[in-house]
Amino acid sequence: MNSAFIGTNLEQYLKEHGIHHVVITGLTTPHCVSITTRMSGNLGFNTYLVSGATAAFGLKGPDSAYYDADQIHAISLATLHGEFATVLTTEELIDFIEKSHSMN
Repeated sequence: MNSAFIGTNLEQYLKEHGIHHVVITGLTTPHCVSITTRMSGNLGFNTYLVSGATAAFGLKGPDSAYYDADQIHAISLATLHGEFATVLTTEELIDFIEKSHSMN
């Protein structure tokens, strides 16, 4: 499956346990990471994608043009940020968590 939400009880588990925030890492950015991120956002979770904890591979397009891994990764992040998730660096995520805990 291409999404952590398909064929699993992840959505049910998160909702039953009152979990509203999802942090996503993994491989590969334009595939499983993208689909899981899109579904998480569409299901109403506050979704955070850690840019430095995801990666992509270079791809050849249908026109035979080659797109290197950095291009694919950057474009994939750009398509997700602001619509399906907040894309953060690892440092930004740590700062966010620390600030959230100090408010409580």
